[in-house]
Amino acid sequence: MKGVAPVEKDWHSWTVSDCVAELNSNPDGLALGEVAERQRVFGPNLLAEGTKVSLLTVFFNQFRDFMILVLLAATLISGLLGEYTDAITIIAIIILNGILGFVQEVRAERSLAALKELTAPMAKVRRQGQVTEVPARDLVPGDVVLLEDGDRVPADGRIMSCTSFSVEESTLTGESVPVNKQPDLVAAASASLGDRKNMVYMGTMVTRGKAEVLVVATAMDTEMGKIADLMEQSEETVTPLQRRLEELGKFLVWLAIVLTVLVVVTGVLHGHPWVQMFLAGVSLAVAAIPEGLPAIVTIALALGVQRMIKRNAIVRKLPSVETLGCATVICSDKTGTLTQNRMTVQHVYADGVTYQVSGTGYDPHGQFLLGDQVISPSRRPALKSLVEIGAVCNNAVMVERPAEDSVTWTVQGDPTEGALLVLAAKAGFLEPDAVYHRVAENPFDSERKCMSVLVQSEAGVFAFVKGAPDILLNMSKRVLSGGKEQGLTPSIRKTIQTVNEQFASSALRNLGFAYRQFPSLEVASQANWEDDLVFVGMCGMIDPPRDEVYEAIETCRRAGVRTVMITGDHQQTAAAIAKRLCILPEGGEILTGAMMDEMDDHELAAAAKKTCVYARVTPEHKLRIVRALQAGGEIVAMTGDGVNDAPAIKQSDIGIAMGKSGTDVAKEASALVLADDNFATIVAAIEEGRGIYDNIKKFIRYLLASNVGEILTMFIAMLMGLPLPLLPIQILWVNLVTDGLPAIALGVDPIEKDIMHRPPRNVHEGIFAKGMATKILSRGTLIGLSTLAVFLWVRHAYPDNLALAQTMAYATLTMSQLILVFDCRSLDGGIFKRNLFGNLWLIFAVLSSVAMFLATVYVEPLAKVFSTVPLSLSQWVIVLVMAAIPTFALSLRRAGRNAIRPKQAEKSQSRAA
Repeated sequence: MKGVAPVEKDWHSWTVSDCVAELNSNPDGLALGEVAERQRVFGPNLLAEGTKVSLLTVFFNQFRDFMILVLLAATLISGLLGEYTDAITIIAIIILNGILGFVQEVRAERSLAALKELTAPMAKVRRQGQVTEVPARDLVPGDVVLLEDGDRVPADGRIMSCTSFSVEESTLTGESVPVNKQPDLVAAASASLGDRKNMVYMGTMVTRGKAEVLVVATAMDTEMGKIADLMEQSEETVTPLQRRLEELGKFLVWLAIVLTVLVVVTGVLHGHPWVQMFLAGVSLAVAAIPEGLPAIVTIALALGVQRMIKRNAIVRKLPSVETLGCATVICSDKTGTLTQNRMTVQHVYADGVTYQVSGTGYDPHGQFLLGDQVISPSRRPALKSLVEIGAVCNNAVMVERPAEDSVTWTVQGDPTEGALLVLAAKAGFLEPDAVYHRVAENPFDSERKCMSVLVQSEAGVFAFVKGAPDILLNMSKRVLSGGKEQGLTPSIRKTIQTVNEQFASSALRNLGFAYRQFPSLEVASQANWEDDLVFVGMCGMIDPPRDEVYEAIETCRRAGVRTVMITGDHQQTAAAIAKRLCILPEGGEILTGAMMDEMDDHELAAAAKKTCVYARVTPEHKLRIVRALQAGGEIVAMTGDGVNDAPAIKQSDIGIAMGKSGTDVAKEASALVLADDNFATIVAAIEEGRGIYDNIKKFIRYLLASNVGEILTMFIAMLMGLPLPLLPIQILWVNLVTDGLPAIALGVDPIEKDIMHRPPRNVHEGIFAKGMATKILSRGTLIGLSTLAVFLWVRHAYPDNLALAQTMAYATLTMSQLILVFDCRSLDGGIFKRNLFGNLWLIFAVLSSVAMFLATVYVEPLAKVFSTVPLSLSQWVIVLVMAAIPTFALSLRRAGRNAIRPKQAEKSQSRAA
């Protein structure tokens, strides 16, 4: 295929003729034989989906997790001990976890398949001088494609010629305003995607006009293909909880092995039968491994997810929920996430006066304000004329759509023109077609930078023109002032130019409006409508921030979470929005994509610590930003809604997609989807994420403290040469009673009130940080000593009744753990900090566990199996007092210490004074 150039070129920096020559093509298109040869070389114009892994392999990969292997070992041990019910339960847990993981992984990999849906199914192409429609997959570099309003661009291409051609590229660049294309432009090689106005890209949408395009890249060589490749390269991050549980699992396995060996050796040395010692050692191993932990974690996450759904946050990947609790940075896309993705006119300048316009989005309700005074546009001739010109010189349509309790409005067509229709509706000008009859149109052109229509009404024949204010000023000789036309003096011209600059400095997109009146249609048809105009005024519009975002960002700041804006918009626009939202403080830094290109990864990581806004960025830049922040130790949440956000969403620690406006690609790459597209919902999700992690720590603390008590009871007894204080079946039953319902009930404990006033959890913080290891060991030690004390006392009082001693030890151990669970409801405040009845599920769980325990003592068939004997009232008093000591002794000590501290602080202050 002689003459065909490599695909990787800066086509936007080449002239059309150079591109045609380089690709060995011509305006009449390729010959059919040449097309076939290029299809053989370049392959089909389809996005690759990556290496396929069989569903069976994906399923079995779920069982390679270390904690799952621990569970399998516990299953084998339970089976050897004859605890078949326990073994079956653990197997069921393993399978359930495997199925959940399998479903989540299969769904996550749909993101690349969703990308394929963005490629156009059919395309109009000129080959051998003939226009025909072919499947988009058959396109090759060098093809000439014809595009028009409503088409999806089938491949990357260099525009050869066009008429009033605009393309909506927000899926790639993040910009909400369609880009007006210029075929004769030769851009700089370093120009960003949003500045390449002579190019079109696969997956974007044509909003207006027609164009002939030379295909320069297909399939994976397109910008969309590069995103697909980035998504393949981006790594799924392991959550902190997953890392901690894996570490904990390994620790507990080695602890179980060591304990088993020590107990067996110690017992045999003291004359106990080795078989009995082996069973006791294995029982302790089962006690040391909280085999229900992965299941309880899954249940806690699932219950938390249900709460999050009620707050419009839909979780796609369970383990990532707790990552929200230690998120330190939210990287937010601007368009559609922080803003409404709906252009809104905010200021109007006419007859020397600047008016404010209330209301946002496409809701047609709002007012014109001059200071605090509400103005009627119909009583201000220049303002009334401006509104009418904007509504008539317009091709958009407002659409009313009924919702459940209200009406929503959308716009079909250019968002800018939609904003002008909304402005007219706010002014009460609802039916422009009933007043003005359109005769002809001179469509928008990138060279003229304006659009005009010829209309007829009862008042006469007019040409209405809208366009760039500076262009319209040059076309105008008069200005509408006081309801009359007067000369456009240098002074008035300078005033208008100053207002135009003021609007632009506030990141407003400005449009000017003018008109010309003709005596008749005949005269108008022979004149240039856009000469000798009367300038009426201008309006400034913007894609406004969402109202609820302000408070959400402030809440994040209080919670120690930094919000960073990432957008494809220009630096000035991004800075203005960021300042409004208090994302960009005085002296805050902004980086553009061009600046990032000059940095290596180390320089970017250093700059990322101080940068608040990233502007004019590409998908590759977004991915680099996330990686740079992660390299600096940040836990990154990435929000977005477009295809351009998907790779960074997937790479981030917690990917968040918009549910309403988000593309399928973004949703499938994410871990969390906001059902209401509300940035404020992220705050609710962070709160829930922190609460879920707190609850997971609570039941880890509870389970391990309980297990420490069991281990010490048995181990100290072995060292002292005592009989077994607990039988293996009793140990297993204690585990079932205490590791079951109470632990699960801790997983639904209500969120503590001050949770959003804490800083984010350090990603390197272990499960046992902040004194948790001390709490576990202290409570566990006291539980073990209390249980052993009861056992020794009964052995002393009733030396011939080993069954009674074992029963009371069994009861003390069980009750001390069920009392401990209430202490574990607070990570740092003890049993007295929280309302005892604040978690009714926990009350029910504890009562159920007590009933299960009592059944093994007072139901005769079970009592024989568990080798227990009934206890008297006085014996129960001893059991309950000793069981309460581990929790209440330490809680009273802490309460006293907390009460003394403020008094000591007061004394210190008074002394200092």
